[in-house]
Amino acid sequence: MPIYHKQGALPPKRHTQFRKPDGELYSEQLFGTIGFDGMSSLLYHHNRPTMVKEILKSTDVSPKIALEKNIRSLKLVSFNAPAKDDFLEAREPLLVNSDIIIGVAAPRKSLREYFYKNTDADEMLFIHKGTGILRTIFGQIPFEYGDYLIIPRGTIYQIDFDTEDNRILYAESFSPIYTPKRYRNWFGQLLEHSPFCERDYKLPQDLETFTDTDEHLIKVKKQGVMHEMVYIGHPFDVVGWDGYNFPYGFSIHNFEPITGKIHQPPPVHQTFETNAFVICSFVPRLYDYHPLSIPAPYNHSNIDSDEMLYYVDGDFMSRNGVQPGNISLHPAGIPHGPHPGAAERSIGQKGSEELAVMIDTFKPLMVTENAMKLDDGDYYQSWL
Repeated sequence: MPIYHKQGALPPKRHTQFRKPDGELYSEQLFGTIGFDGMSSLLYHHNRPTMVKEILKSTDVSPKIALEKNIRSLKLVSFNAPAKDDFLEAREPLLVNSDIIIGVAAPRKSLREYFYKNTDADEMLFIHKGTGILRTIFGQIPFEYGDYLIIPRGTIYQIDFDTEDNRILYAESFSPIYTPKRYRNWFGQLLEHSPFCERDYKLPQDLETFTDTDEHLIKVKKQGVMHEMVYIGHPFDVVGWDGYNFPYGFSIHNFEPITGKIHQPPPVHQTFETNAFVICSFVPRLYDYHPLSIPAPYNHSNIDSDEMLYYVDGDFMSRNGVQPGNISLHPAGIPHGPHPGAAERSIGQKGSEELAVMIDTFKPLMVTENAMKLDDGDYYQSWL
């Protein structure tokens, strides 16, 4: 997240005395990544952020693998995943490897009974249905349909939903999630040809500061285990912070599609990247304008990566029989392309109205038991 931001009260010089009105020192915390080499923020706490009173229990929440080595194309009907009250219990991990966990969730209730922190992974929450507020130690981020929420590992947060009808695509990344390097200059600023700019970000605002010293439950995920830890002092006790490492939002509706005279390859849709996968946004766009162009994508071989596509809304011109909330998996090792009739059907069309999120991983994705329950069973034969 190469942009500077700050909230609340700060001392004029870092790592120097910063005192409360009663003369006691605030507790400074460096919130950084990749040792001391990556992006970081400095936070100032009313209480010490280190006061663990008790560890209540630890529960293994590792995904249960059904297919470790898969070559079959799949279509998952994610809206069949059951809705549940609890935010974490609603999560259904579907596709995983050593770099990422991809899943869906349909939480009915706001997360208010405890706080949550993922120490394993950065999180990407894509809001398909629902509105609300992401509440974090850095401040609040309102969200709505079409928003990506990028939450760096170690961020303590809660989430408020306005209604019980919520659907989320999520990804847990074991390496930091960045904006694409080719869209940034050597200072980190997004370039003129980038399909979005810093003005589009939803930055944390309305910093909440609680100063109580009561007991508070934080569920901490580490190495696939959920630990329930009791801390002394409210987790949202930050009086001020500044830096580059913090959660933010970005709407898929603000992605500016790159078009061309002939069909453009998937990298033009790239929105985020890590060293292990990319996230792309397919949004309404004008089709190619060569007089003999074929707007439908050409067949291509998945040799180096698995492709997961989450269908959000609109008319998916290259696919037959897909609905919002469907997930397709095109594994490495076999080519895929438009369904029968889609290429001819696309000729002469002026634009696309599709909305979708794609995640391409460089390591094969394993299929979980949860995913097999959502599989339609015969998608791999849909090109016959």
